[in-house]
Formats: sequence, C-alpha cells, structure tokens
Amino acid sequence: MAEKWTYSFGAGAAEGSVKLRDLLGGKGANLHEMSTIGLPVPPGFTITTEVCAHFTDSKGDYPDDLNAQVNAAIAKLEATLGVPFGGDHAQGKILLLSVRSGARASMPGMMDTILNLGLNDETVQILAKQTGDERFAYDSYRRFIQMFGDVALGVDHYHFEDLLEDYKLDHGLNLDTDLTADDWRALLPQFIDTIESETGAPFPQDPFQQLWTAIGAVFGSWGNKRAQTYRKLHDIPEDWGTAVNVQAMVFGNMGEDSATGVCFTRNPSTGENHFYGEYLSNAQGEDVVAGIRTPQPLSVAEKENSGLHLPSLEDIMPGLYAQLDEVRNTLENHYKDMQDLEFTIQQGALWILQTRGGKRTTNAALKIAVDMVAEGLIDKAEAIRRIDPSQLDQLLHPTLDPDAPRDILATGLPASPGAASGKLVFSTEAAEEWVGRGEDVILTRVETSPEDIAGMYVAKGILTTRGGMTSHAAVVARGMGTPCVSGAGDITVDIKAKTLSALGVVLNEGDVVTLDGSTGQVMKGLVPTIEPQLSGDFGTLMTWVDEVRDLGVRANAETPEDAKVARGFGAEGIGLARTEHMFFDPQRIIHMREMILARDVQSRRIALDKLLPYQRQDFTELLRIMDGLPVTIRLLDPPLHEFLPRRKADIKNVAEVLGVTVEDVERRAKELHEFNPMLGHRGCRLAITYPEIYEMQTRALFEAAADVAESGGTVHPEVMIPLVADREEFKRLKALVVTVADEVLNARGVKVKYRVGTMIELPRAALTAGEIAKDAEFFSFGTNDLTQTTYGLSRDDAGRFLQIYREKGVLADDPFVTIDQDGVGELVKIGTERGRAQRADLQVGICGEHGGDPASVQFCHDIGLDYVSCSPYRVPIARLAAAQAALGVKAQDNA
Repeated sequence: MAEKWTYSFGAGAAEGSVKLRDLLGGKGANLHEMSTIGLPVPPGFTITTEVCAHFTDSKGDYPDDLNAQVNAAIAKLEATLGVPFGGDHAQGKILLLSVRSGARASMPGMMDTILNLGLNDETVQILAKQTGDERFAYDSYRRFIQMFGDVALGVDHYHFEDLLEDYKLDHGLNLDTDLTADDWRALLPQFIDTIESETGAPFPQDPFQQLWTAIGAVFGSWGNKRAQTYRKLHDIPEDWGTAVNVQAMVFGNMGEDSATGVCFTRNPSTGENHFYGEYLSNAQGEDVVAGIRTPQPLSVAEKENSGLHLPSLEDIMPGLYAQLDEVRNTLENHYKDMQDLEFTIQQGALWILQTRGGKRTTNAALKIAVDMVAEGLIDKAEAIRRIDPSQLDQLLHPTLDPDAPRDILATGLPASPGAASGKLVFSTEAAEEWVGRGEDVILTRVETSPEDIAGMYVAKGILTTRGGMTSHAAVVARGMGTPCVSGAGDITVDIKAKTLSALGVVLNEGDVVTLDGSTGQVMKGLVPTIEPQLSGDFGTLMTWVDEVRDLGVRANAETPEDAKVARGFGAEGIGLARTEHMFFDPQRIIHMREMILARDVQSRRIALDKLLPYQRQDFTELLRIMDGLPVTIRLLDPPLHEFLPRRKADIKNVAEVLGVTVEDVERRAKELHEFNPMLGHRGCRLAITYPEIYEMQTRALFEAAADVAESGGTVHPEVMIPLVADREEFKRLKALVVTVADEVLNARGVKVKYRVGTMIELPRAALTAGEIAKDAEFFSFGTNDLTQTTYGLSRDDAGRFLQIYREKGVLADDPFVTIDQDGVGELVKIGTERGRAQRADLQVGICGEHGGDPASVQFCHDIGLDYVSCSPYRVPIARLAAAQAALGVKAQDNA
C-alpha cells in the first residue's frame, strides 16, 4: 500500500486531527481539527512533514507517488467547491490557492507563504468577471507576482517596490489604493519582465507549475537563515521539518463587506479573559502586519480601552463579530487553552484561516492557567504542564523594554538572566569606588576570579570575554541574581588602558553599556528595562507545584542575602554553601593569606583562629535563616594560590601588613603555582596536607549550630568534603570532622543531628561509590566539575568552541547547561546505584548548575535522586520542572 502523503480537509470533515500534529504540523493539524468540529475553514489539503524530510534529504526531490496524490487532492477540492483550479471561462469562476508552511512547533513569520496562486494573464480576467471588480482582480495578480517572485523565485521584493514607487511618482499617486485597474494593468508587464531579467526564465503561467514551485519554496524555507536561527533560539529540532498547507483562497479585500484580522481569545499580554485583536476592512492578511494602514480594534471595549477612535468590528459588523465571538468560545472549550486565530470575512461570510496556542507573556501564561482551573476548563496538573519553566526567568529578573532601540555591539553567552545598564569599569576596586559615588556599574573582565567577588557583588551586571555557562562569572552571577554575559569573544578588553572594543567602536571606563543576560547581547548606551512583578497567580501555581513534585529543591547559597532570597523562593534548604567565597572580604582575606604564608602548623593555626569567628558568624546566619532546614557546608575547595594577590601593589601591601618581604609573598605564590589547578592541590587534598583548615571550619560550623540550637532554633548541618577520589581520603577526613564536631557538641551539652558526606565530582568517585558509601552518609554530585573531568573540557575555555559544536551538530546541547545523560548522567546513575546498594538510606542530590536546568531536573527525577540544588533565582524553575517531571512532561515538550 502506497504511503499517504496528503490529507484533505473542509466542508465539515477531515482526514486528519490534532493527534497527527507531528505529521501534519501544528497549523495543518488544527485546520483538520477545526473542520471536524464544524467551524468555517476554507477547504484544502496538507502535505506531510515526511515529504519535507524526503525533500531535504534528496536535495529537492519528491516521493514518486506524491504528484498523483496532490492531483487527487486538487480534484477533491474542486469537487467540494464546484470551481476548477485554473479557471473556467464559460462558468466565469476560478479556484485560487494559498500555500503556507506549518511546522509542529509554531514558528510565526519564519517560513514562507504564497497567496492568490493560480492567477496568470488569462485567469486574472476570469477573476475580474467572477467578482465584477477589475481593480481587485489586477491588484490580486500584482500581489501574487510580487509574493511568488520574492518567495518562490528569489527575486528581492525591492525590485517590485521600486517599480511601484516610480510609477506612483510619475503619475502623481500617493498610496497603493490610489492605483486603478488600468494602472495595475500597466504595471504588471514590468513586474513580469523583472522576474525574467532576474531569473533568466519567464514567469510561469501554468497554475500547476506555480503550485509545485510554491510547494518547493515552502519546503525549502525550512532551511532558510531566519528559520534556522529561530529553531536554535527555541531548541526546535532540525529534523522535524514543516508540512505544507494548500487551501482555497478567501479574500478580505472584496469590498467594504470584507475584512481580515488576527485575534486572541484572551489578552496575550495580561491574560485577562477579554477578546483581543485587530482587523482591517477591505484588506488582505499581509496588510494587517505590513503597517501600511492602521489596524482597527476588534471590540467596542477594546476600542474604549485603547483610546482609538477607529470603528471596531463589533461596531460595523455586529452579526459577524458575534459569530467570531462564538468561534472564540468554541475554540477555547475545545482546545482548553488561549488561541491565536486568523480570520477573513469575504463578502459577509466568516472564514477561520488558522488557530494555534497563542504566544503569551509569562505573567499572562500564569493568569490564564490559574483562571482556567477556576473556570473548570483544566485541572491543576494541566495548569502546571502549561508553564514553561525556563520562562519564569522573565518574572524573576528585569527585562529589556521590547520596544526600545538597541545598538548591539556583540553577543556572548547568556550566562545569567536579566537586564542591566551601567558604566563600564574594569576592576573590582573601580567597581567599589564608582558604586560608592552612587553610580551603577557593569564590571568587565577578560575572566573573573574569586578575587573579584567584591566587585561582582556591587555591580549591576558582569561581562567577560572568556568563559562558558559554568565559568566562575556565570556561577557567581546566577547565585546573586546578577545579569551576566560571558564568553563574548568578539569583544576586546584592555584592562590597562581601560577600554572595550567591538565592531570598530572603542568604549572607555565610564561609558554606558547595557547587558541582556537572557540573550547574551551587549549593547552600547542605556536601554530601558522593565522591572519584574510577581503576581498572586505565581504563588498559587507554586503551591500546586509543591503538591505534585517528589524531588526536593535546595539552593546554592553562602551569603545571608542569597539564603533569604532562596528561602523566599521556596528552597528546602541549602544544598551547597561554598565556604571559599566567605574569605574574600578585606577583613578576612589578610588572615587567609597569613595562613597560606605560614611555614609551620602552629603559625597556620594562629591565622586560622583569627578566621574562626568570621566563619562561625557566617554559619550562624545561614543556620538561622534556614531554621529547620538542612544546610550543606562544603569545606574549602579551591587551591590556595587563588587567595594570594596578583598585582604588585597588592603584593606589597600584604607584605607590609603581615611583616614579611615582597619576595616571601612572591616565592610562596611560585611554590603554589600549578599548571592545571583544577586537577591539582585542592579540595580534600588540601585537608590531607593541612588538616587544621578543615578542623577550623568544622569547629566554626558546630559552634554556630550549638549557638542556634541553644537559642531555640532547629539545625540540620551537613558537612560536605569535596573532590574525593578514594574512600581512604574520605574516611580520614570524616574522622576529623566527627572528632571536632562531637568535641564541640559534648562540651556545650547540645545534641545536634548531622551528616557527613562528599561531593562526587570525579569519575573515579562515581565508579567506586559503593566503597565511599561505607562511610559517606550523603552524596552530592558536583556536575560542573564532573562534566569537566568526564569530557576533559575546561568550562572556562570550552565556550570558545562549544557553540560551533552545536551549530555543526556535533553536540545537541552545551553539556555545562544540560546534563550529558549518556556520559556524565550515566556516572551519576552508577554512583547513585552503587552508593545505595551499600547504604540504603544514602541521601543523593546534585549541586552543579544543572540543578536549575529543566531537562537536567527531569533526569534527576527519573533516576530517583532526592533533591537538586541550584542558584536561588532558579529555585522556582527547578520546583516547576520537578513537578512537570512527576507529571510525565518531557522537557522538550516545552519547546
């Protein structure tokens, strides 16, 4: 049996339905569905996405039996309407067609459309006779030639626009509507001659040749630049392809009793349950979006709200408006979602050309979902499914005013969402100085280091020319909720000269730039932003989310500010507190450097004793804020050289304060220098060498826990030992932690339950997890470093080429953004299974940046982890993604 390539619809019947969305595309599936439920849809047929795949793979060929099926579908269409394609002079009737794209995911405006197909030098006369309107017929022919030439034959539209403008100028005409039938008749040969001169071939007069050329153009438009860019931005797979929808033309430009418009069943900006849209009388669809005429409001209420004085559709065609309103209710009740529909009124008859789930703001999406639950259209689970977790970023951070102009200098990686403007500064010191004067700043570096933390804290935004999505700048910025663009390789930063260069433009310190951390754009000057507003609908949805999800959600937080934000967003504790970030305050860093420069244990202990009160205060604040919730403290992780000064002036200052020579400081820095510090003397390796560091941190933590417990608080401290590769490392350091913890608690007479576990961030640790779990009470997978060590990639350098890998299809996703399930994910799965086989009550989570990525959250749910931990501002995203995972929603379903 031959494969079916075409599906017909119309006259209250259809061969397809929404269940065949993948095959018919979104637009086609909805046309079939609307036909089935009795809505007035111009009849036609859909050519499937499988034909697009064949067309693409064969570089322009079609399946052998497609021609016969298309001819049969045309014959069926002719029989339905009683009008022949190609026209009939005797009848004085003609069937014209529209040819439109329709992928399974909505891609508005990204692919091509051709209207009025079937017109030629002969059939235009039939159309004139049929309508009794010569001007309409020749204007329609002109539109077809222009659109067909541009879309199907590759003749740039400006050729036609220039001819039209010259003609109007020569004849003293101002508007297109001023041209008569004779004017269009005079212009048409020039349009046709232009096509022949530009293509080397005559304009096709045969309607069937026009049809096949148009079908090929629509299939070919799946691969055009704008469609590829849109798919990349919205994570739409390349192999989905588009369907082609061929429909009988209906005309909104056949007189004052005709019109065309676009409407939404609810307001797409606010979500309010009001009919929303616009229309033009005596116009075709492209006129609505072309901006040539001012569209008119749909309803009287909308006219009054907008302050426009143009008559609404409800004013001038009340009966047709009532029909359209009925269609609105029918569609919402059928699809149980807000719809975006296109309609045409042809000489008093209403036709629905398209419906699809309407694009909406995140605030509108929340309101619509919550309202539809209240209206009984959907249940809570469906409301949860409706919201794309990634879009919640729009609610939690400032966004750029979409109507404001942008002077884009470069595009880097969207490392931390939100938008910010400020004056360029190139050092932490400058950031603090300018902010102290009341200025907003954008801290700009080649790459950031822990030494920049103070400047990052005060900056409105952070820009780096190196680094990926999990670089130091990206991770810290996300934790603070600060917009960040990283890896902007087209920008050159000269730290000494204090300049930023891009596209031949040189900016100096103090010049204003704007960052969009959601898109990676870097813009010259100030671009206005819109502040986020959390509605009551957000809280309502989050309550439903927590009723559904199984996976816990914690936050990565080490400052009181981060911890408060995290708890406010519903975090169920702290899954990662990076203690190294606590040491960079000027009052503390000097004691840290004293400890590093010390030559014996006793001297190191003296320096560490000076740090202990600060560390204890840090832990006390976190435990109080997270009262009753677990707080996971990761003991010191980075190599010691990161805490030493680099600039000569700073080295000199440290030497003077500590009473040592500059040579002493430089010599120690040289001793600590490593060729690959990420795999060097860090994490638990430091504590094996210098156990007094972890002793101090453990003492500070449990003194803090005792203080909070004695004051009536409930504490659940968890001690995490990083970078363990071997059970013996963990066993020794756990013994150290337990000894100090019990000593403190016994001395204070306080009982505190605590856990000691490890961060699994090395493949060997995952593979030997069964052995490590003999001693470890919890695992937290550090998927940032586990991705680095599994792939052999530096997260700070990989940003330079990972985008190229994605563009060339080598990798589907950036593995630092979405967890690599086949490699890194398999190690997480193995480590979890082997750990729990040894210790049944082993608590397992992840604390890498993947904890806030919806697809990665889904993976964590699927393999049975206990929790994910992510940046505070991503906690709501993780909560929603976890609920959707529990409901069986796949992350790609939100594409």
